[in-house]
Amino acid sequence: MADKILSISRRTRRTPYSPRVEAAGVKGYTVYNHMLLPTIFESNEADYWSLCEDVQVWDVSCERQIEVSGPDSERLIQLMTPRDISRAVIGQGLYAPLCDETGAIINDPVLIKFAADNWWISIADSDVRLWARGLARGFGLDVKVHEAAIWPLAVQGPKAQQLVTRVFGDEVPGIRFFRSKMLEFRGKAMMVMRSGYSKQGGFEIYLNDPELAEPLWDELFAIGADLNVRAGGPNLIERIESGLLSYGNDMNFNHNPFECGLDAFVDLDAEIESMSLPALRAIKGKQVHQLVGIVFDQTVEFDEFGVESNGQQVGDVRSQVWSPRYRKFLTMVMMKRDFLNHNTSVTIDGITGKIVDLPFDFDAIT
Repeated sequence: MADKILSISRRTRRTPYSPRVEAAGVKGYTVYNHMLLPTIFESNEADYWSLCEDVQVWDVSCERQIEVSGPDSERLIQLMTPRDISRAVIGQGLYAPLCDETGAIINDPVLIKFAADNWWISIADSDVRLWARGLARGFGLDVKVHEAAIWPLAVQGPKAQQLVTRVFGDEVPGIRFFRSKMLEFRGKAMMVMRSGYSKQGGFEIYLNDPELAEPLWDELFAIGADLNVRAGGPNLIERIESGLLSYGNDMNFNHNPFECGLDAFVDLDAEIESMSLPALRAIKGKQVHQLVGIVFDQTVEFDEFGVESNGQQVGDVRSQVWSPRYRKFLTMVMMKRDFLNHNTSVTIDGITGKIVDLPFDFDAIT
């Protein structure tokens, strides 16, 4: 197949790190929130082992921060999510589905309480800003909603703490998961949070000065040479092995949190003003689909991503990858619950796969 070209324009935004990403030899991009997201440098598998064994620096500027500020900021955020945010403290992040009045998932961001009356919605790939502005106007809320001038940089992998400590100092190891500190780089304070889109451990640096983007990138690489630091990005193998969901791939606005295994992030009994809770209370336990894993011992070719049994489509493949670590073909599939109630496996072209819960339990699988 001939190489394809991604045409870049003002609608497909570069980032302050793009010159360094290109110098590092990026081979593949995707478009995420109308912005370039690097996906492959050496190869998917080589990048995977680098992430799992050493440390990588990711340009994740595409994780746009929708800033909601003003006296009614917390009310607006709570309207948007069925997760109770009332106990959040300044500097804390909360993974939370955003759902509309029908219970459908609009996005699954990390909500960050940046300051009193100031929240950041660190969004996945959908246009939340316009929805938030519409809700603010419709409910007559005293808030401002805009896209903040923030360019996140992730440092991920088992050696991430060593690297970030070398750059930002001895306060880094004391940062707990989904907590943050304001730390300085070249005299500029910026938020550093223990978080990131991998299960290998790491941090996200919320850069607030584009002039420092290249100096920050350069220092991470210069000071981390002995740690085998490399450029990378969210890795398909690692994120599927870890059961991390990808909005737009594994679920979208056609699904609700219960279908995606996000029950823990829906506070059905909370006395909160959330526009989705009445619908979610009504549909709990009545969903007709469920996101599950199917594990095969070899790669399977699906017909237009459909999973069939006895001539009937019973599922829809959302994500798939070969795991070089576990020597298994891993799929994330939105299955019909009626089928799941009576089956623990499915056979595709003579290859039988085991249906499992997510995230994958490799001790049980292997």
